[in-house]
Amino acid sequence: MPKLFLIVLFCGMNLYNVQGQLDSTVVRYDTGILGIQEISEEDLQRYQDDPDFDYEIVKADLTWWNDFLMWLGNLLSRFFEWLFGVEEAAGYLAIFFKIIPYILIAVLLFLLIKFFLNVNARALTYSKKNQTIVALSEDEHIIKNEDIDQLIQQALKDRNYRLAIRYYYLLLLKTLGHKEYIVWELQKTNDDYIKEIKAQDLKEHFSRITRLYDYIWYGGFDLDEANYQIAEATFLKLKKSLDTNG
Repeated sequence: MPKLFLIVLFCGMNLYNVQGQLDSTVVRYDTGILGIQEISEEDLQRYQDDPDFDYEIVKADLTWWNDFLMWLGNLLSRFFEWLFGVEEAAGYLAIFFKIIPYILIAVLLFLLIKFFLNVNARALTYSKKNQTIVALSEDEHIIKNEDIDQLIQQALKDRNYRLAIRYYYLLLLKTLGHKEYIVWELQKTNDDYIKEIKAQDLKEHFSRITRLYDYIWYGGFDLDEANYQIAEATFLKLKKSLDTNG
């Protein structure tokens, strides 16, 4: 009897649980009124004009610069991968492969800039060393158009003895040209004039004066009055000789 009672009690509890599960799965329908949301053309246009909603992917055309960087990067990657014995770079090595083309380009630009700066520096130095060539045009003007005797006297009045020696030398060149010992031309050097002189005594005298002139004028030797008178005597001796033989 007690056994039968327990069986009936157990079955009743299972039946209650099943009934409870059936009640909890009852479908309930929403009887509310649905509202229709209308989307106008203005709403669509607003979203179309908003760049945040633009999901189109535009592929930019590769330029020759991009192709060059890719080629250089691939070339260096293959070289370093072969050097380090790896098939595919990873980690810091991969980052290094990506930036090495830019490093090389920067080094190349640095070398090019340095090269052009050196070229400009050498050109500037060369132009400074050849300022005397440019000054020849002034010599031509003095020889052809100026009263050189008057220029000598003005330089002596100003106590500019170096300039006076320069005028004396130009006066001798002018006189040699008039006497047809030389043919004065702008592009000729003092050595060219020495070679043109056929008379041996005149050639030697003019050679000594030329060395003296080069030392004083181009050597930047600052003359005082006493040294000027010594140099002037040498110039005057040749000038008198030319005037006598004219």
